[in-house]
Amino acid sequence: MPPEGGCGNGKVLLSFRYGYVTCNPCPVRTPAALGLAALALTALGLAACGRSAPVATSRPSPPVSPLAPPRAPSPLASKELPPSPSWRIGASPLPLRPDGFGQVLSTPAVLRDRRLGTLDVLPPPPGAAFRSTTGPVTPAIRARMGESWTPACPVPLSRLRYLTVSFRGFDGDAHTGELVVAARAAPQVVQAFRDLYAARFPIEEMRLPTTADLRAKPTGDGNNTAGYVCRAARGQKRFSAHAYGIAVDVNPFQNPEVRRDLVLPELAGAYRDRGWRRPGMFLAGGAEVRAFSRIGWTWGGTWRSSKDPMHFSLNGQ
Repeated sequence: MPPEGGCGNGKVLLSFRYGYVTCNPCPVRTPAALGLAALALTALGLAACGRSAPVATSRPSPPVSPLAPPRAPSPLASKELPPSPSWRIGASPLPLRPDGFGQVLSTPAVLRDRRLGTLDVLPPPPGAAFRSTTGPVTPAIRARMGESWTPACPVPLSRLRYLTVSFRGFDGDAHTGELVVAARAAPQVVQAFRDLYAARFPIEEMRLPTTADLRAKPTGDGNNTAGYVCRAARGQKRFSAHAYGIAVDVNPFQNPEVRRDLVLPELAGAYRDRGWRRPGMFLAGGAEVRAFSRIGWTWGGTWRSSKDPMHFSLNGQ
Protein backbone atom coordinates (compact mmCIF):
# COMPACT_ATOMS: atom_id res chain seq x y z
CA MET A 1 0.00 0.00 0.00
CA PRO A 2 1.47 3.33 -1.01
CA PRO A 3 2.12 6.00 1.59
CA GLU A 4 -0.89 7.93 2.69
CA GLY A 5 -0.09 11.06 0.69
CA GLY A 6 2.60 13.66 1.20
CA CYS A 7 4.56 14.56 4.32
CA GLY A 8 2.74 17.63 5.57
CA ASN A 9 4.57 20.89 4.94
CA GLY A 10 7.94 19.30 4.25
CA LYS A 11 9.53 18.74 0.88
CA VAL A 12 8.11 15.63 -0.78
CA LEU A 13 10.22 13.28 -2.84
CA LEU A 14 8.40 10.24 -4.17
CA SER A 15 10.15 7.26 -5.67
CA PHE A 16 8.53 4.56 -7.80
CA ARG A 17 11.54 3.11 -9.57
CA TYR A 18 11.24 -0.11 -7.62
CA GLY A 19 7.74 0.31 -6.28
CA TYR A 20 8.39 2.39 -3.16
CA VAL A 21 7.56 5.91 -2.10
CA THR A 22 9.91 8.10 -0.10
CA CYS A 23 8.85 11.28 1.65
CA ASN A 24 11.98 13.20 2.54
CA PRO A 25 12.21 15.06 4.78
CA CYS A 26 8.98 14.68 6.74
CA PRO A 27 7.83 17.29 9.28
CA VAL A 28 6.27 14.71 11.60
CA ARG A 29 8.56 13.36 14.26
CA THR A 30 8.80 9.76 13.17
CA PRO A 31 9.24 10.15 9.40
CA ALA A 32 11.79 12.93 9.89
CA ALA A 33 13.75 10.85 12.33
CA LEU A 34 13.61 7.88 10.07
CA GLY A 35 13.95 9.23 6.60
CA LEU A 36 10.86 7.07 6.26
CA ALA A 37 9.98 5.43 3.07
CA ALA A 38 6.73 4.23 1.84
CA LEU A 39 6.01 1.17 -0.01
CA ALA A 40 4.21 2.42 -3.04
CA LEU A 41 3.20 0.87 -6.19
CA THR A 42 1.46 2.83 -8.71
CA ALA A 43 -0.05 3.89 -11.95
CA LEU A 44 -3.06 5.55 -13.56
CA GLY A 45 -3.63 5.44 -17.26
CA LEU A 46 -6.04 4.27 -19.85
CA ALA A 47 -7.83 0.96 -19.52
CA ALA A 48 -6.40 -1.88 -21.51
CA CYS A 49 -6.88 -1.70 -25.28
CA GLY A 50 -6.23 -5.38 -25.83
CA ARG A 51 -3.88 -8.02 -24.62
CA SER A 52 -0.21 -7.60 -25.36
CA ALA A 53 2.40 -10.32 -25.59
CA PRO A 54 4.33 -11.29 -22.47
CA VAL A 55 7.55 -9.35 -22.25
CA ALA A 56 11.08 -9.92 -21.19
CA THR A 57 12.51 -7.54 -18.64
CA SER A 58 15.65 -5.61 -18.01
CA ARG A 59 16.10 -4.01 -14.62
CA PRO A 60 18.97 -2.63 -12.56
CA SER A 61 20.68 -5.25 -10.44
CA PRO A 62 19.56 -4.85 -6.79
CA PRO A 63 22.27 -4.60 -4.12
CA VAL A 64 21.70 -8.07 -2.79
CA SER A 65 23.23 -11.51 -2.86
CA PRO A 66 24.65 -12.95 -6.10
CA LEU A 67 22.18 -14.15 -8.65
CA ALA A 68 21.21 -17.77 -8.73
CA PRO A 69 22.80 -19.90 -11.47
CA PRO A 70 21.00 -19.74 -14.82
CA ARG A 71 18.25 -22.31 -15.25
CA ALA A 72 16.65 -23.76 -18.31
CA PRO A 73 13.07 -22.54 -18.73
CA SER A 74 10.32 -24.92 -17.74
CA PRO A 75 7.89 -26.29 -20.35
CA LEU A 76 5.29 -23.89 -18.96
CA ALA A 77 7.65 -20.98 -19.51
CA SER A 78 8.27 -22.04 -23.10
CA LYS A 79 4.53 -22.06 -23.79
CA GLU A 80 3.53 -18.89 -21.96
CA LEU A 81 6.52 -16.60 -22.43
CA PRO A 82 7.58 -16.44 -26.08
CA PRO A 83 10.29 -13.95 -27.10
CA SER A 84 8.93 -10.42 -26.97
CA PRO A 85 9.95 -6.78 -26.63
CA SER A 86 11.84 -5.93 -23.45
CA TRP A 87 11.01 -3.34 -20.80
CA ARG A 88 13.66 -1.62 -18.70
CA ILE A 89 12.30 -1.11 -15.21
CA GLY A 90 13.26 2.22 -13.67
CA ALA A 91 14.67 3.64 -16.91
CA SER A 92 12.34 6.62 -17.38
CA PRO A 93 11.62 8.96 -14.43
CA LEU A 94 8.18 10.54 -14.49
CA PRO A 95 7.44 14.26 -14.28
CA LEU A 96 6.06 15.11 -10.84
CA ARG A 97 2.58 16.25 -9.90
CA PRO A 98 2.08 19.14 -7.48
CA ASP A 99 1.47 16.59 -4.70
CA GLY A 100 4.86 15.01 -5.35
CA PHE A 101 3.68 11.80 -6.98
CA GLY A 102 4.64 10.99 -10.55
CA GLN A 103 2.23 11.99 -13.27
CA VAL A 104 -0.26 9.29 -14.16
CA LEU A 105 0.33 8.21 -17.74
CA SER A 106 -1.16 5.63 -20.09
CA THR A 107 0.08 2.10 -19.55
CA PRO A 108 2.67 1.14 -22.17
CA ALA A 109 1.39 -1.57 -24.51
CA VAL A 110 3.96 -4.11 -23.32
CA LEU A 111 2.75 -3.72 -19.71
CA ARG A 112 -1.01 -3.95 -20.25
CA ASP A 113 -0.80 -7.69 -19.72
CA ARG A 114 2.38 -7.64 -17.67
CA ARG A 115 4.31 -10.92 -17.42
CA LEU A 116 7.91 -9.89 -16.87
CA GLY A 117 10.56 -12.42 -15.93
CA THR A 118 11.93 -12.74 -12.39
CA LEU A 119 15.41 -11.52 -11.52
CA ASP A 120 16.60 -14.04 -8.93
CA VAL A 121 18.40 -12.64 -5.90
CA LEU A 122 18.34 -15.96 -4.02
CA PRO A 123 18.88 -19.52 -5.29
CA PRO A 124 15.71 -21.23 -6.50
CA PRO A 125 14.18 -23.86 -4.22
CA PRO A 126 15.30 -27.43 -4.82
CA GLY A 127 12.54 -29.55 -6.26
CA ALA A 128 8.95 -28.58 -6.84
CA ALA A 129 7.69 -28.46 -3.25
CA PHE A 130 7.05 -25.19 -1.41
CA ARG A 131 9.88 -24.26 0.96
CA SER A 132 10.25 -21.53 3.56
CA THR A 133 12.59 -20.36 6.29
CA THR A 134 12.03 -18.07 9.26
CA GLY A 135 14.85 -16.44 11.16
CA PRO A 136 15.98 -13.31 13.00
CA VAL A 137 17.02 -10.11 11.27
CA THR A 138 20.77 -10.64 11.35
CA PRO A 139 23.31 -7.80 11.05
CA ALA A 140 23.75 -8.68 7.38
CA ILE A 141 20.00 -8.50 6.72
CA ARG A 142 19.75 -5.29 8.72
CA ALA A 143 22.49 -3.74 6.56
CA ARG A 144 20.58 -4.65 3.40
CA MET A 145 17.38 -3.09 4.76
CA GLY A 146 19.10 0.30 4.86
CA GLU A 147 16.77 3.21 5.59
CA SER A 148 13.66 1.01 5.70
CA TRP A 149 14.35 0.59 9.44
CA THR A 150 15.95 2.83 12.11
CA PRO A 151 16.00 2.68 15.92
CA ALA A 152 13.15 5.22 15.97
CA CYS A 153 10.76 2.74 14.34
CA PRO A 154 7.92 1.36 16.50
CA VAL A 155 9.07 -2.27 16.34
CA PRO A 156 12.59 -3.31 17.35
CA LEU A 157 14.54 -5.69 15.16
CA SER A 158 14.17 -8.40 17.80
CA ARG A 159 10.43 -8.47 17.09
CA LEU A 160 10.84 -8.80 13.32
CA ARG A 161 11.55 -11.94 11.31
CA TYR A 162 13.27 -12.50 7.99
CA LEU A 163 11.35 -14.94 5.79
CA THR A 164 12.17 -16.78 2.60
CA VAL A 165 9.30 -18.39 0.71
CA SER A 166 8.88 -20.14 -2.61
CA PHE A 167 6.82 -18.42 -5.28
CA ARG A 168 5.90 -19.02 -8.90
CA GLY A 169 7.13 -16.51 -11.44
CA PHE A 170 5.37 -15.54 -14.63
CA ASP A 171 7.78 -17.95 -16.31
CA GLY A 172 6.09 -20.81 -14.46
CA ASP A 173 9.27 -21.65 -12.56
CA ALA A 174 9.77 -21.77 -8.80
CA HIS A 175 11.75 -18.89 -7.28
CA THR A 176 12.77 -17.91 -3.76
CA GLY A 177 11.50 -14.63 -2.36
CA GLU A 178 12.36 -12.76 0.82
CA LEU A 179 10.53 -10.33 3.09
CA VAL A 180 10.53 -9.06 6.66
CA VAL A 181 7.41 -9.18 8.83
CA ALA A 182 6.52 -9.06 12.53
CA ALA A 183 7.51 -12.16 14.48
CA ARG A 184 3.91 -12.70 15.57
CA ALA A 185 2.72 -12.63 11.95
CA ALA A 186 5.45 -14.82 10.43
CA PRO A 187 3.69 -18.22 10.58
CA GLN A 188 0.51 -16.81 9.05
CA VAL A 189 2.36 -15.02 6.24
CA VAL A 190 4.25 -18.20 5.37
CA GLN A 191 0.96 -20.09 5.20
CA ALA A 192 -0.57 -17.48 2.87
CA PHE A 193 2.34 -17.71 0.45
CA ARG A 194 2.20 -21.51 0.69
CA ASP A 195 -1.40 -21.33 -0.51
CA LEU A 196 -0.49 -18.89 -3.31
CA TYR A 197 2.23 -21.28 -4.43
CA ALA A 198 -0.19 -24.22 -4.44
CA ALA A 199 -2.61 -22.15 -6.53
CA ARG A 200 0.25 -21.36 -8.97
CA PHE A 201 -0.44 -17.66 -8.49
CA PRO A 202 2.39 -15.81 -10.31
CA ILE A 203 4.51 -13.17 -8.57
CA GLU A 204 7.06 -11.08 -10.44
CA GLU A 205 9.51 -10.12 -7.70
CA MET A 206 9.91 -10.48 -3.93
CA ARG A 207 12.96 -8.92 -2.29
CA LEU A 208 13.86 -6.56 0.53
CA PRO A 209 13.35 -2.83 -0.05
CA THR A 210 16.70 -1.04 0.07
CA THR A 211 17.93 2.51 0.48
CA ALA A 212 18.52 2.65 -3.29
CA ASP A 213 14.85 1.78 -3.87
CA LEU A 214 13.65 4.41 -1.45
CA ARG A 215 15.76 7.17 -2.97
CA ALA A 216 15.09 6.35 -6.63
CA LYS A 217 13.16 8.81 -8.78
CA PRO A 218 9.55 7.86 -9.60
CA THR A 219 9.12 5.75 -12.72
CA GLY A 220 5.71 4.19 -12.00
CA ASP A 221 6.68 0.68 -13.11
CA GLY A 222 7.82 -0.98 -9.87
CA ASN A 223 6.30 -4.33 -8.98
CA ASN A 224 8.08 -5.69 -5.92
CA THR A 225 6.17 -7.79 -3.38
CA ALA A 226 7.27 -6.78 0.12
CA GLY A 227 6.24 -6.47 3.74
CA TYR A 228 8.13 -4.34 6.24
CA VAL A 229 8.93 -0.68 5.54
CA CYS A 230 8.92 1.81 8.41
CA ARG A 231 6.86 4.83 7.38
CA ALA A 232 3.96 7.02 8.40
CA ALA A 233 0.44 6.69 7.05
CA ARG A 234 -0.62 9.28 4.52
CA GLY A 235 -1.26 12.72 5.98
CA GLN A 236 -1.00 11.38 9.52
CA LYS A 237 1.51 11.15 12.32
CA ARG A 238 0.73 7.52 13.08
CA PHE A 239 2.76 4.72 11.58
CA SER A 240 1.35 2.53 8.83
CA ALA A 241 0.72 -1.20 9.21
CA HIS A 242 3.90 -1.82 7.19
CA ALA A 243 5.93 -0.13 9.94
CA TYR A 244 4.68 -2.78 12.39
CA GLY A 245 5.41 -5.65 10.03
CA ILE A 246 1.75 -6.64 9.75
CA ALA A 247 1.06 -5.72 6.12
CA VAL A 248 2.14 -7.14 2.77
CA ASP A 249 1.78 -5.72 -0.74
CA VAL A 250 1.69 -8.29 -3.56
CA ASN A 251 2.16 -7.57 -7.28
CA PRO A 252 1.44 -3.83 -6.95
CA PHE A 253 1.44 -3.24 -10.72
CA GLN A 254 -1.24 -5.84 -11.39
CA ASN A 255 -3.14 -4.61 -8.32
CA PRO A 256 -2.71 -0.82 -8.18
CA GLU A 257 -4.21 1.46 -5.58
CA VAL A 258 -6.81 3.80 -7.05
CA ARG A 259 -7.61 6.97 -5.15
CA ARG A 260 -9.56 9.61 -7.07
CA ASP A 261 -7.25 10.79 -9.89
CA LEU A 262 -4.24 8.92 -8.56
CA VAL A 263 -3.17 5.40 -9.50
CA LEU A 264 -0.17 3.77 -7.86
CA PRO A 265 1.99 2.66 -9.59
CA GLU A 266 1.40 5.49 -12.03
CA LEU A 267 1.81 3.43 -15.21
CA ALA A 268 -0.57 0.68 -14.08
CA GLY A 269 -3.80 2.34 -15.20
CA ALA A 270 -4.66 -0.56 -17.52
CA TYR A 271 -5.19 -2.66 -14.40
CA ARG A 272 -8.01 -0.42 -13.22
CA ASP A 273 -10.13 -2.67 -15.45
CA ARG A 274 -10.70 -5.54 -13.01
CA GLY A 275 -13.06 -7.21 -15.47
CA TRP A 276 -10.17 -8.03 -17.79
CA ARG A 277 -8.64 -10.93 -15.88
CA ARG A 278 -4.89 -11.26 -16.24
CA PRO A 279 -2.32 -13.33 -14.34
CA GLY A 280 -1.15 -11.88 -11.03
CA MET A 281 -4.39 -10.05 -10.19
CA PHE A 282 -6.30 -10.36 -6.92
CA LEU A 283 -10.03 -10.55 -7.61
CA ALA A 284 -13.00 -10.63 -5.25
CA GLY A 285 -13.95 -14.17 -4.31
CA GLY A 286 -10.75 -15.62 -5.73
CA ALA A 287 -8.66 -18.35 -4.11
CA GLU A 288 -5.74 -15.94 -3.94
CA VAL A 289 -7.67 -13.50 -1.75
CA ARG A 290 -8.85 -16.38 0.42
CA ALA A 291 -5.21 -17.31 1.06
CA PHE A 292 -4.99 -14.18 3.22
CA SER A 293 -8.55 -14.16 4.55
CA ARG A 294 -7.94 -17.63 5.97
CA ILE A 295 -5.17 -16.24 8.18
CA GLY A 296 -7.41 -13.42 9.38
CA TRP A 297 -5.95 -10.63 7.24
CA THR A 298 -8.01 -7.89 5.57
CA TRP A 299 -7.84 -7.19 1.83
CA GLY A 300 -7.50 -3.59 0.62
CA GLY A 301 -9.70 -4.43 -2.36
CA THR A 302 -12.71 -4.23 -0.07
CA TRP A 303 -12.03 -0.68 1.13
CA ARG A 304 -14.65 1.96 0.33
CA SER A 305 -12.83 5.30 0.19
CA SER A 306 -10.19 3.88 -2.12
CA LYS A 307 -9.28 0.51 -3.56
CA ASP A 308 -5.90 -1.03 -2.76
CA PRO A 309 -6.01 -4.62 -4.05
CA MET A 310 -2.27 -5.18 -3.61
CA HIS A 311 -2.57 -4.68 0.14
CA PHE A 312 -3.25 -7.22 2.89
CA SER A 313 -2.96 -6.41 6.60
CA LEU A 314 -3.57 -7.90 10.02
CA ASN A 315 -5.20 -4.76 11.45
CA GLY A 316 -7.30 -3.78 8.44
CA GLN A 317 -5.26 -0.62 7.76
